[in-house]
Amino acid sequence: MKTKDFDYNLPEELIAQKPLKERSDSRLLIASRTDFSLQHETFKNIINYIEKGSVLVLNNTKVIPARLHGVKQGTLANIEVLLLNQYGLNQWETLVKPAKRVKVGTELDFGEGLLKLVCTEVLDEGLRHFDLHYEGDLESILDQLGEMPLPPYIHEKLEDQSRYQTVYSKINGSAASPTAGLHFTKELLKQLENKGIIICYITLHVGLGTFRPVAVDDVKKHKMHSEFYMIDQSTADILNKAKHENRQIYAVGTTSVRTLETVYNKYNEFQESSGFTDIFIYPGYKFKAIDNLITNFHLPKSTLMMLVSAFASKEIIMNAYSEAIKEKYRFFSFGDSMLIKK
Repeated sequence: MKTKDFDYNLPEELIAQKPLKERSDSRLLIASRTDFSLQHETFKNIINYIEKGSVLVLNNTKVIPARLHGVKQGTLANIEVLLLNQYGLNQWETLVKPAKRVKVGTELDFGEGLLKLVCTEVLDEGLRHFDLHYEGDLESILDQLGEMPLPPYIHEKLEDQSRYQTVYSKINGSAASPTAGLHFTKELLKQLENKGIIICYITLHVGLGTFRPVAVDDVKKHKMHSEFYMIDQSTADILNKAKHENRQIYAVGTTSVRTLETVYNKYNEFQESSGFTDIFIYPGYKFKAIDNLITNFHLPKSTLMMLVSAFASKEIIMNAYSEAIKEKYRFFSFGDSMLIKK
């Protein structure tokens, strides 16, 4: 299986540069895994396509202002750091540019001493481990010094930073937004609940594992970086009951999929748990946890293209993407949405 098998040509003008005025006004392409049909809709009408009694699983991670610009002590060289995973009290895995300037013991200064990072380990592909030194509250310091880490294909400034957060974001720690959830409004979530759809939450802090490009020709040789996930007892109980009663489980976003499949693979059921996952889902994978998927349109040759191709089939996905391009859907983080149904 080759990475190039998951490539497609996308006109640059279809890459959404900013969110729509109203979240739920985005378009929705509904793809059936049963009869290969495609249907055009508006996201606010998704309520008509989710059955009463179904469970909707949302990722409540919250994006932090994780991109920092500082200087290397001694040389005053400019260094950019992207905070990825917190693995200790004040210890973080990061992505550094230019990485060659940062070795074990290198000290970086941000905000004229407000925040100091000391490199403790050099990893491959520009990754570094740092100890963070500061006084007070890290969250407020990042609010002062950090930037929202928008993807590199977004070139326009985001005027309202909250539009890169879901309306249900809660748990700080993400380096990117779980963008499939950006289409939901509080009103739409309330309508879904009123219909009898059960909403529950998991947490996966989006990091390098989700958005790192695939740099190898052979898909199976790609190494996923790990990301922190968490599922509580309440969500586990809701999902186990739904499985037992043969009710539909809808995952919102590939991050929710990866969390649910990780837990189900480990325990053969849903359990309260947390940890790091490096699960890599590509065609041939047998899904155990979910029945349906709500997702955005993904970058060519990405692990996310591989995941949705595993879920629906490469034929269905490539046909759906071709239709979306023909109909001028908006792509990627601020773009339109797909519902892949059983």
